[in-house]
Amino acid sequence: MFSMGDYGGIRRTWRQALREAVLGARTDTKADGLANLVEPGCEKAYERFELVYSKQQVQLQLLYGESQRAFESQTRQSLRITVGCVLSNVLRDARLTGTEPDRHLADYLNKEISGLRARIDQDGALAVSRGINVGLSLGALISVVLLFVPLLVGAAGLLDLLRVEVGCSDRWSLMGAFVCGGVGAFGAVLSVLVRLRNSGEELSRRRTNGDRGAVAPGQMARGMRHEGVYRVLVGWILALAVYFLLNAGFIKLFDMPATPAGICADNGDGQSTAFWGFWCAVGFLAGFNERWAFGLLDRSNRSEHTTPSTVQASATESKST
Repeated sequence: MFSMGDYGGIRRTWRQALREAVLGARTDTKADGLANLVEPGCEKAYERFELVYSKQQVQLQLLYGESQRAFESQTRQSLRITVGCVLSNVLRDARLTGTEPDRHLADYLNKEISGLRARIDQDGALAVSRGINVGLSLGALISVVLLFVPLLVGAAGLLDLLRVEVGCSDRWSLMGAFVCGGVGAFGAVLSVLVRLRNSGEELSRRRTNGDRGAVAPGQMARGMRHEGVYRVLVGWILALAVYFLLNAGFIKLFDMPATPAGICADNGDGQSTAFWGFWCAVGFLAGFNERWAFGLLDRSNRSEHTTPSTVQASATESKST
């Protein structure tokens, strides 16, 4: 049996693990440099390493700095151990004392640096995936709550208290709007998940003035959480826009299989199923095309920032083709 102290410690550890899974590891309060990993007695060898293999030393220093901003604490610890082992192997290697850089030792350093870069990139991809999944989950939870709002309003009798009478047609129209918007939100979730599986980098494209390590994985995860919620809300808005556009009769593309007026009629038995199926399909397709709305915004943003030289260059390219 666990005592209260043990239970409290386990609970705190569980909370910390949950927080790290959602928000990422906390920021290290003290930065650490590559020189701090040098074992006692190897200072001269490290100075030699800086002079002979300056390019690899700078790359290791940069990777070690990026590893301290990794999304997960276990990844930070693993990368720190790996960098320490690589540095220790190089400083203890007899070929380091040569007058010229050794080819085999340089190849070893380049391979280790490539492996470290791949692990750091994988940690960034994990942060993006974790952030977008958490954001989509929050958006889906908000959608479920919004779907229960009409039921709660009716069960609480708020309409009776406000002396608001809703007819049969109006009630079916409101229910159709909520269902169409809710299904559109889940269509947006599926759209993002499909594209995340195909290309996670497409959802995390950000323009920065620095290199790819300029944005910390925790910041990417935070931005992707917001992105996930936004895209679910965009699915709601697109589905509602299509619902009101078709329901108002401004655009007559096809005959609706069922209408609120037909359902409320005396001979409207069996039309409710067609009504739900039709608007669920419309809402899902509208929400699934949430990428189309962001594509319009991206194109308009690019057109605003297009310079005359860019237009001239594109015209020249079109003529050459």
